[in-house]
Amino acid sequence: QVQLVESGGGLVQAGGSLRLSCAASVRTFSLYTMGWFRRAPGKEREFVAAISWSGGSTYYADSVEGRFTISRDNAKNTVYLEMNSLKPEDTAVYYCAAARRQVPTLVKQLRGYDYWGQGTQVTVTS
Repeated sequence: QVQLVESGGGLVQAGGSLRLSCAASVRTFSLYTMGWFRRAPGKEREFVAAISWSGGSTYYADSVEGRFTISRDNAKNTVYLEMNSLKPEDTAVYYCAAARRQVPTLVKQLRGYDYWGQGTQVTVTS
């Protein structure tokens, strides 16, 4: 069983930055594809970003490309989401997710992930 704990959420003004962290309690963290998803009020959970086992491949939703950066530190069992130029429409609960297999066609889909964190709230004010 993999436990994921997100942190770093909060309240920020538009144009500001936040960095989310997700700590994983698993010895084989480096074998997992990691992703970030979000759910805005009244909307479905959607893909934000993902990173491969080694960090060599990254994937982004069009809405965050160029503003958000996903990275990982396998020595610390942690994945990060650096969010810059935040917009009010980025307001959401952000979830970390882990996938045992790396399937490029599934990294942007909820069903591609096996484990989920509880989420951290990000609120961007205008």
